[in-house]
Amino acid sequence: MVTSVAPRVESLSSSGIQSIPKEYIRPQEELTSIGNVFEEEKKDEGPQVPTIDLKDIESEDEVVRERCREELKKAAMEWGVMHLVNHGISDDLINRVKVAGETFFNLPMEEKEKYANDQASGKIAGYGSKLANNASGQLEWEDYFFHLIFPEDKRDMTIWPKTPSDYVPATCEYSVKLRSLATKILSVLSLGLGLEEGRLEKEVGGMEELLLQKKINYYPKCPQPELALGVEAHTDVSALTFILHNMVPGLQLFYEGKWVTAKCVPNSIIMHIGDAIEILSNGKYKSILHRGLVNKEKVRISWAVFCEPPKEKIILKPLPETVSETEPPLFPPRTFSQHIQHKLFRKTQEALLSK
Repeated sequence: MVTSVAPRVESLSSSGIQSIPKEYIRPQEELTSIGNVFEEEKKDEGPQVPTIDLKDIESEDEVVRERCREELKKAAMEWGVMHLVNHGISDDLINRVKVAGETFFNLPMEEKEKYANDQASGKIAGYGSKLANNASGQLEWEDYFFHLIFPEDKRDMTIWPKTPSDYVPATCEYSVKLRSLATKILSVLSLGLGLEEGRLEKEVGGMEELLLQKKINYYPKCPQPELALGVEAHTDVSALTFILHNMVPGLQLFYEGKWVTAKCVPNSIIMHIGDAIEILSNGKYKSILHRGLVNKEKVRISWAVFCEPPKEKIILKPLPETVSETEPPLFPPRTFSQHIQHKLFRKTQEALLSK
């Protein structure tokens, strides 16, 4: 068994501590913007994350279909995040995925530790907690379970939870449905750029190479939620990210200079445009900065699936059709792996400069 390097946040939370360890306390400049997430979610004034109804995304009626696709494109350009409803994945399957994840996290700690990852040796799949980013020393108030769920031939079933028994069937079924939804979304986004329907999907790896990585984020109750973050501010490196949650608010988006709290929309899937699509579209589609708040009353769980291009096989750069004399390329060519390293390096430099 791998011994954990970072203490599990769940253990800290259930230990009865009244104040959180200093490495979880956010820098002063961040603290001013962290409010009570339940109060924030109730606010109706100001901008709200768009909800896109996908019911008509493949309608026979061209006018109806185009209206739906135009709304999706507009949300991707203005926000880069949206609630998807009528997405074609049954409530029953989504409920099974959630129950399986919650059941795993409700197992005794020693059971979960059997699936512990070993980040130091590069084994990131499995059960874990964030290690300190050496430069800032900051930790996030979450534990997680991370593994690849699609394509089927790239799965490592040895690290998939055996308990509950429905974890494997529910996750397998969900991955197939989600992969099909990703194709639909990428088609609309391609057409929105004036490209052939299959172009963006091909540019991020197609059916064989686009990887679906699932991360169940578990945010325990926090005795001082005004001092911590479940996930610090970041943009997703993926092409697309699809998120389910247990209807406890927490997601915030940095929109027009302010943090906007996403509402909990029943039966929806939250979708983010990731960096890979922002790069390919030369910034026309947005990868929005976002973070996760925690609270002292309820455990929050989210199920994120990151659709990622292969690490080395593809060069990510603005597609020629998105570049012109008036719109030069905004991003240099990089592999997905280089893009991740670039972001980590920049974050480390910023942390060192702020010390």
